[in-house]
Amino acid sequence: MSSPLPIARFRPRLIDALAGYDRGRFLKDLGAGVTVGIVALPLAMAFAIASGLKPEAGIWTAIIAGFLISALGGSAVQIGGPAGAFIVIVYGIVERYGVANLLIATACAGVLLFLMGLFRLGTLVRYVPVSIVIGFTNGIAVLILISQIKDWLGLAIPKMPADMFSQLHTLVTSLDSFNPYAFGLGLACLVGLFVWPTLLHDKTRFGYAVRLVLGRVTELRAVRAGSRVPGPIVALVTLTLVSWGFGLPVETIGTRFGGIPDGLPTFALPDFSWETVKQLVTPTLTIALLGAIESLLCARVADQVSGQPRHDPNQELMAQGVANMVTPFFGGMPATGTIARTVTNVRAGATSPVAGIVHALTLMVVVLAAAPFAQHVPLAVLAGILVFVGWNMGEWREFSPYMLRRFSRHYRLLLLGTFFLTVVFDLTVAVQAGIVLACALFVRRMSQLFSVEMVSLEPPQLTFRLYGTLFFGAAAKLDPAIHAIERAPRGMVVVLDAMHLISLDATGLDALRQVHKAVLARGGQLRIESLQPQPMEAIVRSGFADEIASGREQGAHGE
Repeated sequence: MSSPLPIARFRPRLIDALAGYDRGRFLKDLGAGVTVGIVALPLAMAFAIASGLKPEAGIWTAIIAGFLISALGGSAVQIGGPAGAFIVIVYGIVERYGVANLLIATACAGVLLFLMGLFRLGTLVRYVPVSIVIGFTNGIAVLILISQIKDWLGLAIPKMPADMFSQLHTLVTSLDSFNPYAFGLGLACLVGLFVWPTLLHDKTRFGYAVRLVLGRVTELRAVRAGSRVPGPIVALVTLTLVSWGFGLPVETIGTRFGGIPDGLPTFALPDFSWETVKQLVTPTLTIALLGAIESLLCARVADQVSGQPRHDPNQELMAQGVANMVTPFFGGMPATGTIARTVTNVRAGATSPVAGIVHALTLMVVVLAAAPFAQHVPLAVLAGILVFVGWNMGEWREFSPYMLRRFSRHYRLLLLGTFFLTVVFDLTVAVQAGIVLACALFVRRMSQLFSVEMVSLEPPQLTFRLYGTLFFGAAAKLDPAIHAIERAPRGMVVVLDAMHLISLDATGLDALRQVHKAVLARGGQLRIESLQPQPMEAIVRSGFADEIASGREQGAHGE
């Protein structure tokens, strides 16, 4: 006997990846994992600080969630951890509900994510239209850029509000506290992050010029090796040394947070009650929805750029669920798949989830060793890194007039509407409104595919031909046929040619019953010919076929 619920099998991709695993693959995964672990350090701290949390919240999320997502996930090369997409959401939850309730909402979202994967709902995320995904992604990117202006300009603002308009007002009224040193560090960081990758490419003019100049004073091979060091690490280390060496008057991790802990996190249970959980339904759904969308989108990108076997979306959601259930008990924040670190992992040569596990262990070693150094990191440098992340996060070309003209009005409405709602209100409102609008537009478009054509009116027969899908959004299109029947001579035989009728729902069936009533009122008979399997099954199962046959018998007796 089959199970009444389609339960997914819990089988991490790591199990299959270890079959035939050899030393060569391990060395590739080791190199990729170390690279990504180093890249993840500044991002994890920056994401946590921008979310209104302490830097260690992002660090331990990257370590614990990154380990669990790689060990239990359904993708071969995806890297999990704190993501830029969560910054605005987490900051709003912290402002409204507090850090303790954020931890509870994250754990509850983890339960939802696990259940989504367990009951095979991973594929449903793919039904979210790409226009909605691009709209809210760009909206989040704009909010990230706005949120980093404070630390980039070094403004003396004790606490930033959560909504965009209040943030802009606070920034404008605090411009008199502008810190040129902080601005200079942030600008140097941002310019460096854009310029640094060009050192890897001989084909770019800038890269060629730099290599030519540096090649005169050092080996070109050394220049190339140095240019492969991740840009965020170069910016973090060099600009921190500049700030510390010259004693620049800028705010650092140490002055705001007192540094980061140099030991492992402790397990702690947040205060939990069902009354609290009821108040956190909206934050929980928001975290779960965004986590599911981001992780599966990231997994699809990983499939495209890595050439690895296609990911298992349900297993990935279960792994994301476990990670988000566990990390809050160590003071962590929501986690999901991260595109930038995943792509870095692939380009560094990763072949299996072992690279993700190495990334988490590398990050833990680096943090424990470099904790004293972290207190000198200027917040303006982290702001520059996040501005770079936000800029790369947005798909700005999609908003150009040239690109928008290439798509339909429906696409433009969903894209711009979701973007506007994300920026002005929040992600939950934007996604909910976007999906409702997408469904409404889909129903409208499908209704346009149904049509009714009068083929002939030759007494004693009136013939109509049906095309498309007769469903609730198109049932009104039968009204002209009913009006034609009401004006036709009495005793007519009305024929509905259903050769091209693809499917029929309950509302469409009710519309056919209205046609039958109109025919009977005129003393006629109804025949439905050439039915396809699905419409025929619906008509027979509902008893409408017997009603039509009974109407014919009544007509015959009447004659």
